[in-house]
Amino acid sequence: MDLGLKGKVVVVSGAAGKEGSIGETMVRMLAAEGAIPVLLDRNERGSIYAEKFNEKGIDALFCKIDVTDPAQTEAAVVMIVQKYGRIDAIINNVGINDGVGLNATFEEFMESLKLNLASYFLLTKYTLPYLKKSKGVILNIGSKVALTGQGGTSGYAAAKGGVLALTREWAVDLIEYGIRSNAIIIAESFTPAYDDWLKTLPDGNVTLSKINKSIPFESRMTRPEEIANTALFLISNLSSHTTGQFVFVDGGYVHLDRALINEKNI
Repeated sequence: MDLGLKGKVVVVSGAAGKEGSIGETMVRMLAAEGAIPVLLDRNERGSIYAEKFNEKGIDALFCKIDVTDPAQTEAAVVMIVQKYGRIDAIINNVGINDGVGLNATFEEFMESLKLNLASYFLLTKYTLPYLKKSKGVILNIGSKVALTGQGGTSGYAAAKGGVLALTREWAVDLIEYGIRSNAIIIAESFTPAYDDWLKTLPDGNVTLSKINKSIPFESRMTRPEEIANTALFLISNLSSHTTGQFVFVDGGYVHLDRALINEKNI
């Protein structure tokens, strides 16, 4: 199916994770659809990704920035517009479940909010004039922690709750400009970062098995490709009348009856 993304300039924050991360997967799949991916990240890995695209004849741009810094974010947007003249969609994808809980300092809590929430505001704020011109799309990557809690991660939970609130606020705020704003909510997704965390545990395989069994649909984690597929759909015109929505790509983790996790699965 042609999503109609060819030639669209799509800005993705947190785009330079390891291969197989959600950001990297979205960027790779955008390129495969003929879109122009713009990678925002502080990791130089993004430069390597962009170079590989360019070597294959795929137009792509990497901007090395700290997404919590207003000046750097504004400068990156200027660079993007100077090169392409437009911005068609943004995907706010930054997120680190940093374990900033009630025992953290106030400064640590605020830093968590800056990374996991304020960065979304900054990228949206500075791209907004161009999204208005293109009647573009805002897509925020959220987390089930905003709805279920997790324990020991007040900063991340508060930030992801804020992401959902901003998703609806922006849908209302920008409706007169034809700009859509939606969020994807993720529960357990098997990313390289998740794999790295499991490897730090003495019983990582046991923990992985337990997590898989807690997911109603197919008793497995969500694959990054499944999240990316939904993301591409939501920024395409195939979802042209969808705004202000929270789309769960979680195998039923948040909403389905726990009775589905029967004794045979435990």
